[in-house]
Amino acid sequence: MDQLASKTLADVYMKQGHFQQAYEILKSLSEKDPSDAEVRMKLEEAKEKLGLPFSQLHRPVASPGGKIQILEQWLSNIKKTEKMRGDATHQARLWSARKLFDSHPLDAVLFSSLENIRYLCGFTGSDGALLLTRKDSFFLTDSRYWTQADEEIRGSQTIHYKKKIDGIASLLSDLKLSNVGFESTVLTLSSHRSLKEKLATDVTLVPLENEIKNFRAVKDAQELTLIRKAIDISSKAFQHALGMAKEGVAENDIALEMEFFMKRNGAEVLGFDIIVASGKRSALPHGKASEKRIEKGDFILFDYGSRYQGYHSDETCTAICGDPSPEQQKMVQVVREAHDKAIELVRPGIPIRDVDAAARDHIRDCGYGDYFGHGLGHGVGLAVHEDPFVNADNKDVVQEGMVFTIEPGIYIPDQGGVRLEDMILVTAHGAEVLTPLSKDLKVIDV
Repeated sequence: MDQLASKTLADVYMKQGHFQQAYEILKSLSEKDPSDAEVRMKLEEAKEKLGLPFSQLHRPVASPGGKIQILEQWLSNIKKTEKMRGDATHQARLWSARKLFDSHPLDAVLFSSLENIRYLCGFTGSDGALLLTRKDSFFLTDSRYWTQADEEIRGSQTIHYKKKIDGIASLLSDLKLSNVGFESTVLTLSSHRSLKEKLATDVTLVPLENEIKNFRAVKDAQELTLIRKAIDISSKAFQHALGMAKEGVAENDIALEMEFFMKRNGAEVLGFDIIVASGKRSALPHGKASEKRIEKGDFILFDYGSRYQGYHSDETCTAICGDPSPEQQKMVQVVREAHDKAIELVRPGIPIRDVDAAARDHIRDCGYGDYFGHGLGHGVGLAVHEDPFVNADNKDVVQEGMVFTIEPGIYIPDQGGVRLEDMILVTAHGAEVLTPLSKDLKVIDV
């Protein structure tokens, strides 16, 4: 077991005035290692606190400058309390997450997904775990992130560990939890096995998947602000780079210019590798930019996005070098009509698979059904691809506040492809298109 995690939890309980819980943890640590002087000292402190009436625990000690010390301690306690409570946004998210306990006999849920961890407590680092109980929330991390956690964590108490699995096991043991849910699509099999081996036999790990798959699907006001900013950055990057998209220019050069623009204008990183695929390569739905040079008559598929303060954007436009042929015009028209039909259908309560069908059926009826194989869209937020996934298999319904893409396409091998993608926000009465650029075919003069 990780003694550091247990010591940290005991410190948290002491600061909160939960001296009995602190005493029990410290007593157990002392029995395991009687030579640990730090534990013995804290154990004596806990015993002393338990032996005093409540009124005495907060009685100030008279000393020179005592009033200043008392005031400083009072202010420090207020800051710690506010940090633990978190801002209203994180409190609301934690409260919403606890709805899971209403329908499942769980004592806690262990979150391993960095996106879910950031969503619930604000941590932006690359390793950690979050344990949500019915009353409390604990963020666990190692020494690389202690300072960062102190600065970022909101609404959760920070627990330090030396080894991740040991720290989690110690916390579950100290809290005497029996049924603990975990993200079955995130926690690796080896980590699950290691954790199970370190827990008492009466602790049950309960896999969760569908129960939490729409966990972040409905966006709050703070999230929407950041998503709109990410969209603004990437849309302007496309408008900037489109001017250099001409016959003879390499796909890679356009993608690089878009990346530079995004980062110069506030993007943390790209949302994903920019797709600039021309000619026959435009029939590759995820054809990354290559050394191929644009030729007259080429479709050019641009799929791009940025990440701003953790939140992503995702948009696709299609251009053509020179005048389109009748067949190319038809492909664009069919995709545009499918795109518009799907968006027109979106409103709260509509089955998600019906939105997919609105676009898919139109493309099929126009004779291109064999050339549209992927789902119609996906949620966008802290992950560039997240729930809800808009496809024929999704039996959930559209909810107000969801943000997802509508991106029908036609991809004909050895000829070329078209995709038009917008991000939409579900409103009370329909859909607001968040991505600002027109999805008309962009014609590049030759």
